[in-house]
Amino acid sequence: MSGAALAQVALIADRSVRRTLRQPALIVPTIVFPLFLLAVNASGLDAATKIPGFPTDSYLDFALTVTFMQGALFASTTAGTELASDIETGFFNRLQLTPLRGAAILVGQLAGAVLVALLGAVVYLVVGLAAGATVKAGVGGALFLLFLAVLIALGFGAVGSVMALRAGSAEAVQGLFPLLFVTFFLSSMNMPRNLIPVHWFRTVATWNPVSYLIEALRSLVITGWDWAALGKGLGVAVAILALAFGAAVAALRTRMART
Repeated sequence: MSGAALAQVALIADRSVRRTLRQPALIVPTIVFPLFLLAVNASGLDAATKIPGFPTDSYLDFALTVTFMQGALFASTTAGTELASDIETGFFNRLQLTPLRGAAILVGQLAGAVLVALLGAVVYLVVGLAAGATVKAGVGGALFLLFLAVLIALGFGAVGSVMALRAGSAEAVQGLFPLLFVTFFLSSMNMPRNLIPVHWFRTVATWNPVSYLIEALRSLVITGWDWAALGKGLGVAVAILALAFGAAVAALRTRMART
């Protein structure tokens, strides 16, 4: 990427970050809601650790990384809503009259959502450690956990951008949030796949890419450096990012052609 393109990305990213930080309503739920669910699940499902073959004796350790995924999901909504708002207000059309490249607009618009996801991930990790969780992969694993969480949030944010460019409505983007949230429950979020007793549920969880993202994050906490789980998770995260960003570029071209 040329220096001019990087400057354009930095310009849009600066606006996206400042715009996001001025809206606490976008930041607070991203941090509080996953922590609330973590507290409920860690206390209510702790008996699951007594199941033979359960990978850890602390459900807090098992459930901690789910908060990172929920933060990434909020990132998709944040990115999509912000871009859709720009489309609705006409700001996006005005950007097309400038020398800014379409790819620079898309990348820069993700900055605010990724910042929220990073802030949330740091808070989740600190709160989890303070509550008694441990990261078996050590300090390096904790840092890699944050990196992987941001990479996942970037991919989910690109998905939100696709929704915004296709729908052009902030309300429509927000309405898709429950549909995305369903994919979390149809994964290995609450139980390891090999311990899911219902056959169809286990099959769906196995085909669900969210399971591999969760398991990659979880491996750093309860196992250590599990390269098989990390490889699958990284592969899925990169694939989601590449496919979603490619779809966003295609949707951007379609929207530009209409105006």
